[in-house]
Amino acid sequence: MTRTLAQRINSLSPSTTLAITAKAKEMKDSGIDVIGLGAGEPDYNTPNNIIEAAYQSMKDGQTKYTPAGGLPALKDAVIDKLKTDQGLQYARNEIIIGIGAKHVLYTLFQVMINPNDEVIIPSPYWVSYPEQVKLAGGFPVHIEGTAATDFKVTAEQIRQVITPKTKAIIINSPGNPTGMIYSARELEEIAAICKEYDLWIISDEIYEKLIYGNEKHVSIAQLNEDAKQRTFIINGVSKSHSMTGWRIGYLAGDAKVVRAMTDLASHSTSNPTTTSQYAAIEAYSGSQETVTSMREDFESRLIRIYPQLKAIPGFEVLKPQGAFYLLPDVSEACEKTGFKNVDDFAQALLTKANVAVIPGSSFGSPNTIRLSYATSIELLEEAVRRIHKFVEDNWQA
Repeated sequence: MTRTLAQRINSLSPSTTLAITAKAKEMKDSGIDVIGLGAGEPDYNTPNNIIEAAYQSMKDGQTKYTPAGGLPALKDAVIDKLKTDQGLQYARNEIIIGIGAKHVLYTLFQVMINPNDEVIIPSPYWVSYPEQVKLAGGFPVHIEGTAATDFKVTAEQIRQVITPKTKAIIINSPGNPTGMIYSARELEEIAAICKEYDLWIISDEIYEKLIYGNEKHVSIAQLNEDAKQRTFIINGVSKSHSMTGWRIGYLAGDAKVVRAMTDLASHSTSNPTTTSQYAAIEAYSGSQETVTSMREDFESRLIRIYPQLKAIPGFEVLKPQGAFYLLPDVSEACEKTGFKNVDDFAQALLTKANVAVIPGSSFGSPNTIRLSYATSIELLEEAVRRIHKFVEDNWQA
């Protein structure tokens, strides 16, 4: 017997986001004044009412197994949330609770994808989409959203890459790493293409509560009944309620698929953490005051930091409409400062300017870097000042 790893693991690309975040932490722990703009999580603690609900559930003895697909009470809270926010009606058998939105998505791909099925993934994309498709035996098909289209893809682009093997498309709105939002009209055109070719739609709406200005979140599932029937909504409490570590996400969609996911969960995870589920019930059914104040604070930071970032030589940046990321194109700055690629530029920002950012190659956008503004405005302004100085000091006329 040969002691080798499974071949499917060899296809994975390591997470640059986690790697740079870990390196920044290592430098910080050694006493270096590093400002991290890489992490994809709010810089707030979980609201007290949620913490208290979790604590009370433990005191009440709620520390045992739950159903594999999640507590009925939490499913009901999700159902109420979807009805209130999107006007969508779901039954319990159309909801599954999982260990964070990421694992819910992973489980969906495991029950949906057959070998060589194709999944359309617009770029820039969240780093785990293509890796999870590959782990399920599928093939990620990338189409590029450019700055000219606010990093969004069009229905015509989708049509051009559809083949008999195409199974699904992923829509992420508001997007990571772009912060851009698909309008109702854009989604209608995409939904029409998916109906024409009978495709599943995977709608990642994890940043739904972080939207700025006069923009509104529209779920593709709320457009019409056909769109709803072919859409899987992925969401959770991580970003909206600053509960990344609690690991609770959900899927809403086709009951047969939910049943298959639940069966898989029964053999893989047993159930989402019981205490976290009770915390999530409070997150959805309790006060939403912190959700609102957090959104307002993120918007205030964006308003302050955006013009400062845009003023850096060689930086081209669109103002995002949601989430908490900025994705400047730094190709000119990279060239003028003597770096052969953006990955090397980002590495130099970390080691020379003590600012941690994520190179866009991780997101299928090799000319960009991602900066998270989920940190204090003081640190944000200091980080941008350091980046600006680094670029000017190294600029080669």
